[in-house]
Amino acid sequence: MPPSSSNSNTDGYDLVLRLLIGVLAVVVPLAHLAWLSGNVTAYLTGADWAPYQPTSALLHPDQLWPKAGETSLLIGARVVPVVLLLALAIAVGVLWARHKNRSGGRKKKIAGMAKARDIEPLMAKAITDKARSLRPSLKHAKHIEARDTGILLGNLQGTKHEVRMGYEDVAVAIMAPRSGKTTSLAIPSILAAPGPVLLTSNKAAGDAFTATYDARARVGQVWSMDPQQIAHAAREMWWNPLADAKTLDGAGRLAGHFLAASVDASQQGDFWSKAGSNILAQLFLAAALDERPITDVMQWLAFPADRTPLDILRDHQFAAVAAQLKGTVEGPPETRDGIYETARQYAAALLNSEIAAWVTPQKGTAEFKPSAFVTSTDTLFLLSKDGGGGASALIAACADSVMRAATAQAERAGGRLDPPMLAILDEAANVCKISDLPDLYSHLGSRGIIPITILQSYRQGQKVWSDAGMDAMWSASTVKVIGSGIDDPDFADKLSRLIGDHDVETTSTSHSESGKSTSVSMRQERILPADAIRALPKGTALCFATGMRAAMLDLRPWYLGPGADELSAASARASKAITARAVAKHAPTQSDFGKAV
Repeated sequence: MPPSSSNSNTDGYDLVLRLLIGVLAVVVPLAHLAWLSGNVTAYLTGADWAPYQPTSALLHPDQLWPKAGETSLLIGARVVPVVLLLALAIAVGVLWARHKNRSGGRKKKIAGMAKARDIEPLMAKAITDKARSLRPSLKHAKHIEARDTGILLGNLQGTKHEVRMGYEDVAVAIMAPRSGKTTSLAIPSILAAPGPVLLTSNKAAGDAFTATYDARARVGQVWSMDPQQIAHAAREMWWNPLADAKTLDGAGRLAGHFLAASVDASQQGDFWSKAGSNILAQLFLAAALDERPITDVMQWLAFPADRTPLDILRDHQFAAVAAQLKGTVEGPPETRDGIYETARQYAAALLNSEIAAWVTPQKGTAEFKPSAFVTSTDTLFLLSKDGGGGASALIAACADSVMRAATAQAERAGGRLDPPMLAILDEAANVCKISDLPDLYSHLGSRGIIPITILQSYRQGQKVWSDAGMDAMWSASTVKVIGSGIDDPDFADKLSRLIGDHDVETTSTSHSESGKSTSVSMRQERILPADAIRALPKGTALCFATGMRAAMLDLRPWYLGPGADELSAASARASKAITARAVAKHAPTQSDFGKAV
């Protein structure tokens, strides 16, 4: 017999078998429903209860209940069973559809991803035990609140297991716009922070600033540095960037922030960039030593022949630095002018009086002191526009000053801050370009200083810190969170390789003259291919923790948590106040009408 005939016969047998199973699936429950419904009807009409005979109840109800009326039998043994069976089928269909939607939707667990036991160090018990060992204030506490144990990242997908990073971890989050980086990471972390909080951002209304301002004001003082008036906040503080510039290293760091804010990493090594940064460092050092405002540096840059910085450096025994500055000033005019013009461009934001007012002494305005901040439960909001140039340099310098002050305090306190300090560096590649941030990652966590650098893409970090710098930050991060919107194919493939492969069972069927045969084999397959990473749905994120399998998380946005209504109302009030201040600031005055006339 030809193989095609054998296959046809086999298919025919399969069809008959499926048809038979389908008939039984309908007839068996229908017969039982007919028997049960018929007996109930008989009982209600005064007839006798029939013995268990479901087949007779379905085929010959008049024989089973001879004393029942014809109408009663029609309704009780025919109509009611059919209706009940249909209702049961519909109910089963609805439940199955819901189950399928849950298992097939974004909550579907992915084979090969981490289970709870694979990331046990990030789970409640382990993270609580770790908190006791890291924080002396919790060592003898009978009960520790979850917020004191670590920073919530989300739930292990499809479960109620909370996943937290501890207060010795340092993190990088790469999440595209509107993927939950603010609502699910920055805001919940700020609201739950037990110690001081630092946030950098390029937005105010409807963002972390407005959502957390009132809540943080209840636990400590809120400081807002807004030189470019993103939130149109009143200037209620000033900060002295020269406070840490009384050494050559400190002055060099401050100058480096102005360099990084103006020039990409790939251009920072050329002659003019280095020379301009060196001049700024020398002049910052002179101004700091003489306790002058930073704006005096702009006057010295405008007049290179001014000998005041040279005299200050010599008077404070910085003769070698003074000699370098003198050599530049007395060098070839075209070289000197080029160097000074480069430095003037880097620090140009200081010419803006409104920006300069935030970093120069102001009567009746409180001075922000990083050394006091790091031992408090205060909050510092640092706001700057993208591409803010010198203004973003001041934001980066202030953030750097706070983290350095925290490091010094941790050393005085025995090695760690308790409670720890949280530093949310949102939009870090735009408004907080700290050049050696990748190097700082190697020790900040061990000091109780917890940075979370939030970027929109991996390439964004490479542009600011170079390929080597971004790779160093990625490697030093003990926790990496990857949200939706990853459109870089190389990075997506890199993540796919990091997640790894798993064994997949493959079933194959073959047909021959002797019939059908089935074989099962195993093959290696990517757990999460690059295209699946690119298509991560909003509300989910990948979590890579040192020494653990990659986990898929369900993010937990603040507006779905407890107290969301109160927070929403506070955020709305703060956003409305920002709008009102903006309108008032730009509203035409009476003199404007007079000029128009």
